[in-house]
Amino acid sequence: MKFNVLINALCVAATFCASSLAAEGDLLDVRDAQDEPVKLIFDTDIGSDIDDAFALGLIHALANRGVCELIGVTTTNATPATADYVAAVNANYGRPDVPVGLGKGIEADWYLTAPLAQKNDKGELAYPVPEGFRAQEAVPLLRKLLASAEDRSVVIVQVGGSCNLAALLDTPGDDISPMTGRELAEKKVRLVSVMGGAFAVDHTAENYRTHREWNIVCSIPDAQKFVREWPGEIVFSGFEIGDRIRMVPTNLKRDYSGRSRILHDSFGYWTAALTTEGFDHPRPTWDLTAVLFVLRPEEGRGYYTLSEPGDVDFDDNGVTLFTPNPNGKRRCYLQDDAARIRVQEAFVNLCSEP
Repeated sequence: MKFNVLINALCVAATFCASSLAAEGDLLDVRDAQDEPVKLIFDTDIGSDIDDAFALGLIHALANRGVCELIGVTTTNATPATADYVAAVNANYGRPDVPVGLGKGIEADWYLTAPLAQKNDKGELAYPVPEGFRAQEAVPLLRKLLASAEDRSVVIVQVGGSCNLAALLDTPGDDISPMTGRELAEKKVRLVSVMGGAFAVDHTAENYRTHREWNIVCSIPDAQKFVREWPGEIVFSGFEIGDRIRMVPTNLKRDYSGRSRILHDSFGYWTAALTTEGFDHPRPTWDLTAVLFVLRPEEGRGYYTLSEPGDVDFDDNGVTLFTPNPNGKRRCYLQDDAARIRVQEAFVNLCSEP
């Protein structure tokens, strides 16, 4: 990656953050009270890679524990089956009424329709779409969800392209809310946790510095607009984070039952379409990290630290640019080997909960 920044300075900052941020502890704690569930919007290109599906399952597992409340899902995959699949997953986990907004963006279906057509031993659909379900449009749904929320109460996890959030910024006041999209973002959103870019700030991750990460490259103008104009705080889980934390084949083969079985089956369809390894494929956990880190921020868990604040941009090739700035509103997650082991174990336990 051709960083147009003083990368050596950032490497020093990464070492500094490992100690200083641990002392701050709750820097990313997005709750007003420890027992208060986080109001969460999940913005995803689910249907292309399989980590989106597991990230959604992880959200439901944490919602079952009272950690978060999933108030809506918006997609940056325009394939019609995308919204139906999300609705089926939500219903499968006991949340059929979560609204789903179908957006514009990529078009991919590597595993969506197969689980929707799958039948159980009784000949019934194993994962039915809720009766009467109809997808909404993504950007108007974002406006509705934010307009009805309390100030600074919403966390958005974005694990696909930036087209929905970039488009939200340009919306004018309307019958949903007199506020513009930018005003809604500034007033209602506490934090956006993004899986995107590549922030190889330590010497062990140098080989990631030339990486043009997919969620950025799929729509570079939207990514540029989002990071340049979003008024609030953004924290990034870069490509290097999830790439070094892999799904565990033994867990995938043996431990998924009950409601989490839909993740197992979806993984099987995805690997059959795109790999030769089947359930032995150790898939990276990119999108899961953006979920877990923002919902499990407590210091004692030791899942991550944070970079110093700065400014983030993407060049016209999709390369990530990070410039340290004490007044900046952008950070990225950092990890060491011990943290990666802890996070992998958390994914094993949470995602396969029946």
